[in-house]
Order: sequence, then structure tokens, then C-alpha cells
Amino acid sequence: MSIRHGLLALLERGPRYGSQLRTEFESRTGATWPLNVGQVYTTLNRLERDGMVAQSGEDAAGHALYAITDDGRTELRTWFEKPVDRTSPARDELAIKLAMAVGAPSVDIRDVIQSQRRHTVKAMQDYTRLKAQALAAFESGGARERDDVAWLLVLEQLIFQTEAEARWLDHCESRLIRLSATAPTAQADPGTAAAPRAPDAAGTPTTGAPGAR
Repeated sequence: MSIRHGLLALLERGPRYGSQLRTEFESRTGATWPLNVGQVYTTLNRLERDGMVAQSGEDAAGHALYAITDDGRTELRTWFEKPVDRTSPARDELAIKLAMAVGAPSVDIRDVIQSQRRHTVKAMQDYTRLKAQALAAFESGGARERDDVAWLLVLEQLIFQTEAEARWLDHCESRLIRLSATAPTAQADPGTAAAPRAPDAAGTPTTGAPGAR
């Protein structure tokens, strides 16, 4: 998530002070990614250092205002126009956890998957309920057009994300069951199946047993 670009987008609507930017950012995203004031001001200081914002006096209450500069507008336009890079994906804690759980002593990866699935389904249900509330607000005319539309889009992304995660967990469980059923027994421990490895060049899953196919 690019906090700096989010703040630039809000400042393009006019000068703002730190607490105001935090409130508007959280309102626009439904507080999905909460910010603290210190984080906002740290980002503003860096943007000012880079010439993308400049201090613009104070409001009636004495709050220091920040305004976007021409360089900041150029940076913002570039951010909007450039696709989000997926060639270097962010670290995913769940994927790392399952990767480390494979073959880990005293860890039943099926328990890990099932526990995560329960949490994921609960999150999906919560997001779906919030989406229904947001749509009801639109139908009743009580929604604030800009922020509520933005929040609805964020909610729907979270729903799609949790749906995909639930499908992936189902796939992981099925994959492990199939590999376990086809893996030969390890010679060193007749009661333990050999741990699956990555497929070989022909696409056939190899196992921990030397020469096995």
C-alpha cells in the first residue's frame, strides 16, 4: 500500500493538515488500513523533502496545512497510470507458513489449513455483511457518494481475496492428499511417507526416496 500516493491524492483536492488527512484516508478505505498521526506526518515530511508537497500556512485553528506541488501532481499522475507491479509479489505470511509446515516435525499441515480456512470463511462472511450494509445505505440514500463508493470497492476486493484464499486452501488440502496417496514409503521409517518435492522436468512429483518416480 502506498501511503504517500494516497496522501497526495487527498491533497490534490486542496490543502490539508495531518489529522485531517488521516481521517479522510481511513474514511475513503473504511479504516481497512488504519494510520496513526505520526505515520502521516513522517510521510508528509518525506514528501516535502522530495518537493512533492509544501507547507501552506495554517487554518483558523492553527493547524499547519500542506499542499501538493506540481512535482507531486506529476508523481500522482504517474502512479495512477502505471499498473501495480506483480512481478515481485509481497511476502504472503500464509503461503510462507504452509511452505514451512510441509515436513515440519510435530506439525500437522491439515490442522494448519483447517484452522486458517475457518478464519478465512469467517472474514469472508464479515466482509459480505459489511457489503450488504453499504449497498443498503446506497439504496436508502444515506451513503456519501465518494467515500462510500471507495469503501464498497475496497470491500469487494477483500471479498474476492478471501474467496480466492479459501479456494487455494481447498486446493492445498487436495494436493497434499493426492501426493500422500502416491508417495512411496521411506525406507528409514516404514511408518512415514516420504515428503513430496517439486515436480521434475516431466511434471511428475518426486519424493524424498532416491530415484523414486
